Amino acid sequence: MRLTNCLNDFKKIGELTKKYANLPDSYIKRSMERVVWKTPQNNPRYLPRVVKKKKYHFSTHRPWSIGFSADNNVNSVKPKVFVEPIKEWSFFKGDRVEILVGPDKGKQGIVGNVIQERNWVIVDGLNCEIEEVSHYKGHLSMIQMQEKPLLVTSEVSLVDPSDLQGCTVEWRYTEAGEKVRVSTRTGKIIPIPSLAQETYDYKTPKTYKESEKDTREEDLTEITFAPSLKTFEMDIMENMGIKEDRVAAPTYWY
Repeated sequence: MRLTNCLNDFKKIGELTKKYANLPDSYIKRSMERVVWKTPQNNPRYLPRVVKKKKYHFSTHRPWSIGFSADNNVNSVKPKVFVEPIKEWSFFKGDRVEILVGPDKGKQGIVGNVIQERNWVIVDGLNCEIEEVSHYKGHLSMIQMQEKPLLVTSEVSLVDPSDLQGCTVEWRYTEAGEKVRVSTRTGKIIPIPSLAQETYDYKTPKTYKESEKDTREEDLTEITFAPSLKTFEMDIMENMGIKEDRVAAPTYWY
């Protein structure tokens, strides 16, 4: 079985993670960047050189969060984790799944979070561990229950809504050409839940309300820039009606 290193670059971020962020790829890539070393700036004795971190460690933290920055500190060394690549992802937020391992084996719950980079899902209220949250000096610490991630390849299975039993699924096409998940045991279609459409900005696309700073659809067709063979200064002078009539003084190089 072919395995890939989990310390991936930006291209290995899961599509579900990008959809949930609802952020431009350029912003996510910029927030993930970690500069290991660079030459002094504004110094003519050095050529501009920048060495950036190429491998990243993914955990339950989002790639643009503070927790991800702490996990991928330049000086931090994380152990290598190998992840089995999944060609077609079949688990989404809001799915009912059955746990196959651990003290909650046989119980069913709802997927509350998907970490596609590690083949993980987090089930709400199940597979929990007690963690101690430390506070400032002189204050008491707090104990809380924290859900731990589960591997979709071996630790959870989707539940068939027709009989509420665990099953394996595969992707098929309907007569209308729609790609759907089908239970291999009963042949019933397992619809994708509406929670899978949730992003950082809205619960569903229909409930989102546009603001003044949003780009309208009609603005996308409007051409606001026409390229021309002019410098920035020449373009400004032409728009403002400024004419250059000065004669440059002769210069000499020795």
